[in-house]
Amino acid sequence: MTTEMVVSPALANTLVILGAAGIVIPAFARFKINPVIGFILVGIVAGPFGLGALASEHPWLRSFSITDTEAIEPFAELGIIFLLFSIGLELSFRRLVAMRRMVFGIGAAELLGTALLIGGALVLFGWNVEPAMWLALALAMSSTALVLPISGTQSQVGRAALAMLLFEDLALVPMLFLVGAAGKAASGLGEIALQGALVVIAILVVGRFILPALFAQAARSKKPELFLAITLLVVILSAALTASAGLSTIMGALVAGLIIAETEYRNEVQMVIEPFKGLALGVFLITVGMSIDVGGLLDDWLLLLSALAGVILIKAIVTGALLKMAGAPASVARETGILMASPSETTLIVLGAAGLAGILSSETVGFWSAATAIGLTMTPLLASFGRFMANRVRQTDLQEEEITISTGKTVIFGFGRVGRMVADMLQEHRRPYLAVDSDIDGFADARKAGYSVLYGDVSRKELIEKLQLDHALAVVLTMDDPVLTARLAKRLRQEFPALPIIARARDTDHAAALYRAGVTDAVPEALEASLQLSEAVLVDIGVAMGPVIASIHEKRSELRASIMEAGHLDVEPSLGRRRLRDSAKPQA
Repeated sequence: MTTEMVVSPALANTLVILGAAGIVIPAFARFKINPVIGFILVGIVAGPFGLGALASEHPWLRSFSITDTEAIEPFAELGIIFLLFSIGLELSFRRLVAMRRMVFGIGAAELLGTALLIGGALVLFGWNVEPAMWLALALAMSSTALVLPISGTQSQVGRAALAMLLFEDLALVPMLFLVGAAGKAASGLGEIALQGALVVIAILVVGRFILPALFAQAARSKKPELFLAITLLVVILSAALTASAGLSTIMGALVAGLIIAETEYRNEVQMVIEPFKGLALGVFLITVGMSIDVGGLLDDWLLLLSALAGVILIKAIVTGALLKMAGAPASVARETGILMASPSETTLIVLGAAGLAGILSSETVGFWSAATAIGLTMTPLLASFGRFMANRVRQTDLQEEEITISTGKTVIFGFGRVGRMVADMLQEHRRPYLAVDSDIDGFADARKAGYSVLYGDVSRKELIEKLQLDHALAVVLTMDDPVLTARLAKRLRQEFPALPIIARARDTDHAAALYRAGVTDAVPEALEASLQLSEAVLVDIGVAMGPVIASIHEKRSELRASIMEAGHLDVEPSLGRRRLRDSAKPQA
C-alpha cells in the first residue's frame, strides 16, 4: 500500500518562507551582505511573477514557490507588526529628550525639506497635491534596518544618521494615522481621531502601571519564555485595540514598543524578540519582492531608474546640506547624505497604507515599491560610495593642513587602543610624541581628548616625507594590518637606517617577518597575552610560583630562538623585554 503525502498550501507557504530565512540569513552573512537584499530577491524569485508563474506547468515547483499572495498576507501583517514594535523599542522618551536638538532640529528639517522638494517635483510633473504629498513623505524616509548596521551609532556619521532616523520613526505614528484617516469618510474623521486618541492614551496609562509588575514577576521566575509571552500579549493586544478604534494594527504595535521602552526591562525584551524581529522583517520583505513584476517593469526600466536616481539625488543633497549648515565636517555631511539617500522599508509601509486608503493607485504603489526595493538593494553600494567621497574630502583637507614636524618626538603610526596606551605611557614620562591615524572618527575623538594626533594615511609617501622622520626619536607601528606594517617597516628602514622602529606583531611568525623587514623591536601581542594567561592558569590551579616563572622564561627563550632563526637575526630578539641599546642593531 502506498500513501501520498499531501502538503496544504498554508504549510507549503510556511516552509518556503522559513526555508528562505534559514538560507538567506547565513548565506548573506557569509559574504557580509545585508540579508534585506536577499529577502527581496527571494520574494521576486519564489513569488507569483517568478517560479510561481511556472508552477501550473511544473507542479514540483509548488514546493519552492508561492502562487497565492493573499495566503501569506497574515505573515506579512505579522512581520510589519513586529517591525514597528522594534522601532517603538528604539523610541525611548528619555533617548529622544537626550538627543532632542538633533532629532527635532536636523531630523525634522531633513524629512520635511526632502518631502517638499520631491513633492514639488511631482506636482510639476502633473500630480495632484495630496497624492504627491503622501508619496513624497514616504520616499523621504530612510532605512533604519540598513543604515544603522552599516554606520553604527558611535561614529559621527552614525550619530547624525541615528538622530534623523529617530525622527522619521517618530513621524511614522502621525503619518500612519493621517493616511488611515484620509481614507475614511470626512464625517467620521473626528470620531476616529477621538477614539484613536482615547485608545492610545489608555494603552499608555495602563501599560505604565501594569507592565512593570508583569515583567518583575517574569524576572523572579527566571524563565525567558514568560518575557516572550508577556511581550507577545502586549503587542497583539495593543494592535487589536487600535484596529478596533479605526486605526491600523501597526499603530498599536508601535505604541506597545514605546511603552516597553520606558520600563527597566527593555534590554531583556529586546534580546528575547531579536530572532523574531529579523524573521518578521524577512517575511515582510519577501512579500515586497513577491509584489514586483520584474518582466512588467522591463518596459519602464528607464523611467524607474530615472525616478529612483532623482529621489536619491534630492535626499543626498538635502541631508548633506543640512548637516553642513549645522556645523558637521564636510566629509561627515557628504558620507551621511549619500548613505541616507535610498528609500526605506518604512517607505513600503506608508505606500501600502496610502494604497489601502485610496490615496495612491495600485499601479503607483507597485511602481514605487519596485523603485524602493531596488533602492534598498543599492544601500550598501551607496554606503561604499559615500565613504569614497568622504575620503576624497579628508585627503583634500590633509593637503591643506600644516604637517607637524616630528623633531625630537616619538611618532606613533596608528592610534587605536594600542597606540593610545603607548601615548599615555609617553605622557606619563613627559616624553613628546606625535600620533598619525587614518580613522577619521578615532582621530576626531582623540583630538577632543587632548591627544597630539594628526589625520593622515601612513601608506602615502608624501606624508612620510613631510614628517621628516630622520629627526624623530623613534617610530612605533601599532596598525592592525600585518602587510602594511611590514611594508612600512621596510620602507622606513631603507630611508632612515638609524631610526629605532618598534612594531606591534600579531604572533611569532609576524614578528619574524617584521625583523626581516628591519624593525628594531617586534612585540607579538598574542604571544605575550598567551604567556601571561598560561602563568595565571598554572598559579591559580596550585602550581608553585617558582616553577611557573621558570617555565614561562624557558618558553619565551624557545620562542626567541625560533624568531631569531626565522628572521635571520644576528642578535636574539627581546620580544618586548628591555635590553641594552648597543645590542639593538637594525637588520638590513
